[in-house]
Amino acid sequence: QVQLVESGGGLVQPGGSLSVSCVASGTIFSINDMGWYRQAPGKQRELVAAITHDGTTTYVEPVKGRFTITRDNAKKTVFLQMNSLNPDDPAVYYCHAMILAPMAPSGRKGLYTYWGRGTHVTVSS
Repeated sequence: QVQLVESGGGLVQPGGSLSVSCVASGTIFSINDMGWYRQAPGKQRELVAAITHDGTTTYVEPVKGRFTITRDNAKKTVFLQMNSLNPDDPAVYYCHAMILAPMAPSGRKGLYTYWGRGTHVTVSS
């Protein structure tokens, strides 16, 4: 069974930096796009950044120039480095991936969306 597990996150002062990472595990044939979403209290989940298998990146406007998404394909891991954090950034950050994996019970190969359980990022002085 495929799982995405985030780590990192926590509390940081305004203007500070934080890094989160997410590793995929289980029976995986390949991983296509990976990305980070966030959901603040009372708001919808929104895309923060995404990266393709070959490293092409996409960022939403509010984080451009501050956040950097990278991945290590061999380690099935995606990272998000967050700098200059501000009061608009606190949220639960979720890892997302499009993974080619076998599905039970047939074992048929398919491309499926997976989500991590999220990690909290808090910005406070």
